[in-house]
Amino acid sequence: MRIVYMGTPAFACPALEHLHNSRHEIAGVVTGPDKPAGRGKKLTPTEVAQKATELGYNVFKPLSLKEKELIERLDALNPDLIVVIAFRILPPKLFNLPKYGSVNIHASLLPRYRGAAPINWALINGERETGLTSFFLKKTVDTGDIILQQKVLIGDDENFDSLYDRLADLSGPFVLETVEAIEAGSASLSVQDDSQATGAPKISAFDALIDFGFPAEKVKNFVRGLSTKPGAYTYFRGKKLKVLTCRVADSQGDKDLRPGTVVFAKKNLLVQCADSAIEITSLVPEGKKQMDGISFINGFRPQVGEILGEAPRRDM
Repeated sequence: MRIVYMGTPAFACPALEHLHNSRHEIAGVVTGPDKPAGRGKKLTPTEVAQKATELGYNVFKPLSLKEKELIERLDALNPDLIVVIAFRILPPKLFNLPKYGSVNIHASLLPRYRGAAPINWALINGERETGLTSFFLKKTVDTGDIILQQKVLIGDDENFDSLYDRLADLSGPFVLETVEAIEAGSASLSVQDDSQATGAPKISAFDALIDFGFPAEKVKNFVRGLSTKPGAYTYFRGKKLKVLTCRVADSQGDKDLRPGTVVFAKKNLLVQCADSAIEITSLVPEGKKQMDGISFINGFRPQVGEILGEAPRRDM
């Protein structure tokens, strides 16, 4: 198969490498434009652009996927298939271009978790399994006919980073299996049941604020679903405090206390939630490096009764 590959972040790199090492031909790679990064704001290629260049491919970096020049150049490549992983929404004129159409690899078991952040939301909601889905693109996002699915169990202590890496690695053989099923005509397509659909919208920094008013288990899942990107956070003494790991504490805390109250701060850091307490085990205070709970206690001396979650006051 002659393939045009489209993707942006590191998640899309293992599949690109897997196709590179297969008998299939990658005719070109489409990714996002270079963006400023780091303290110096130096223009930096996407992870997919870096990997594609390393592998020797022609890389396209369009500002818009509706550019006439882009469509003409991709058409000239005469692709059999477009493969999309973690990329932008393709216009119909583009995804209908190849002989076999266009395929997306999505990091959930569709129709559950349609949207930009399926891994985050599966963890936030305490799911026990997730997976990968390959499907043909159509106009409505993440709704096309399913080609293949692969289920993956989620570990009790797994966070976004570990699950992201695991699914990215699995996407390599999965994308190859998908491409070969399409080529052989052996794919048994299934229509998505829209009544079972759930959303996975993009998560902003505002959405990552911890609400200790939820049960401890839900707070724990919220933290693991955002760790380390973008990172769940709260406030302590008017400064931002990113929480990377926590667990439901053995102590029940005090349900009569205000959620977010420090209930113990000696050998570990316990914070009250709606029903019980969580123990914060890894965190990043504003302007500081990552540390464990004991180091935070020794350095900041939090007091029982102090409140986490109170945002800094702004002068009117």
